[in-house]
Amino acid sequence: MNRADFPILNETVHGRPLVYLDNAATSQKPQQVLDAIVEAYSTWNSNIHRGVHHLSQVATMHHEEARKAVAQFINARGPEEIVFTKGTTDAINALAFSIGELLLNEGDEIIVSGLEHHSNIVPWQMVCERKKAVLRHIPLKADLSLDIEAFKGMLSEKTKFVSAAHVSNVLGTIQPVKEIIELAHERNIPVCIDGAQSVPHMRVDVQDLDCDFLAFSGHKMYGPTGIGVLYGKRKWLENLPPHEGGGEMINHVRWSGTTYNELPYKFEAGTPNFVGSFALQKAIEYMEHVGMEAIEKHERELTEYCEKRLGELESVNVYAAGQPKVGVISFNVGDIHPFDIGTLLDQQGVAVRTGHHCAEPLIDELGVPGTVRVSFGLYNDKNDIDLFIAALQKAQMMLS
Repeated sequence: MNRADFPILNETVHGRPLVYLDNAATSQKPQQVLDAIVEAYSTWNSNIHRGVHHLSQVATMHHEEARKAVAQFINARGPEEIVFTKGTTDAINALAFSIGELLLNEGDEIIVSGLEHHSNIVPWQMVCERKKAVLRHIPLKADLSLDIEAFKGMLSEKTKFVSAAHVSNVLGTIQPVKEIIELAHERNIPVCIDGAQSVPHMRVDVQDLDCDFLAFSGHKMYGPTGIGVLYGKRKWLENLPPHEGGGEMINHVRWSGTTYNELPYKFEAGTPNFVGSFALQKAIEYMEHVGMEAIEKHERELTEYCEKRLGELESVNVYAAGQPKVGVISFNVGDIHPFDIGTLLDQQGVAVRTGHHCAEPLIDELGVPGTVRVSFGLYNDKNDIDLFIAALQKAQMMLS
């Protein structure tokens, strides 16, 4: 894991070397990704799919090669199953609108889990309000794992869709999404997986999972902001109506009506983020060069080491302690407010996340105002954790 590839890690914060442990919010970018952005704007910047001139043809080629790279990365059946979006939130919002139009009637139900990020709650609340449907959530057991037996009892002829996070952005725990998908498919219910916290950290194979949809963001996987992916099985994408109208997503436009473009362009209205897709491809190539299995192993070891070190400290409460996690740990220190901990850590150069992490229903379940969250990337090492623990001990001493 070559830290030297990430220029920002050489920065200092308040006179201290930066220890960046906020990767669940966004990851830092390797030089290869930064160079790709400069290359795109400097050498072949031009709108795609619209021009016969050289620059447009080159830009189009790079954009579509990126689509192929994404499809291969998650083992989609083909690039036509890859829809580029602005990110996970945009992908789920687009899907929610289209699912609502195709499947939902008054009284129908959508199920999400009790561990969801707001981006996998609010879009479904909005579509349920519009269609007079009902949003339900899988409850949690005492150990903060999903109650799958309860989920089985929730499934009925009213259930039209299920959407669940692969990895909790608060707890870091890996959810039994394959079992959720199998149970839903027994009733022919389609399932979306929020892969924002899994795709950057572990091998995700959509054919193995058999999910109908998968959403994830580029900026959490060492790529740029403003680019994300909605994977969808072809059979669903062909039947879903588009969520936006405009250029690119059309075949023919007449005053009498419009016909839509072929997949995946039916869902990509307007000028796409072709620079972002090119840079995302470079991020994928970087991750594949390191090796997804190596990344997962490295980050699991860091997570286990950090949880062990936290367990040695007095008054520290780690949530979902001992459960398998992927690169995320949430904790609190006694009755100290997480913002106070985060502020004192920042003054020592350690970047963590504090608050409700856009998952207020889960934080309410925990009965706390928020948590301190540390999250790891491929460039972190045990020295980062040791520096964090030392800074935390100092903060704890100052606030006691």
